[in-house]
Amino acid sequence: MRRSGLKVTSPRLAVLRALDDSPHTSAERLFAAVRLELPGTSLQAVYGVLAAFTSAGLTRRIEPSGSPALYERRVGDNHHHVICSRCAAVQDVDCAVGAAPCLEPSDTGGFAVHAAEVTYWGLCPDCQAATA
Repeated sequence: MRRSGLKVTSPRLAVLRALDDSPHTSAERLFAAVRLELPGTSLQAVYGVLAAFTSAGLTRRIEPSGSPALYERRVGDNHHHVICSRCAAVQDVDCAVGAAPCLEPSDTGGFAVHAAEVTYWGLCPDCQAATA
């Protein structure tokens, strides 16, 4: 945190621990975990910590369709995600092909592309087993 220019506080440490325990987590679920450790913490405080972490590059925010924003600590690479369309389990997937940004757009419209986000949807092993 200090290297990113952020002050080290109890709520920030608690959010980091919660994210370490449960990557790809919504702010509401993080709040539930943090509140066990710091009962006086508010949901707004957790959102503030996540905004500060995301701005500082300590966390990544992903926004799967039909889901609240999810946060993870894996930053600094251009990985993707696979999401179960039944239970919403999320797993990291390394770059599909080649170096970042992994995909070459047919027309950039003048943009200097530095990253690509790909979300794969399917059934996780547990949901596949439940349907078999």
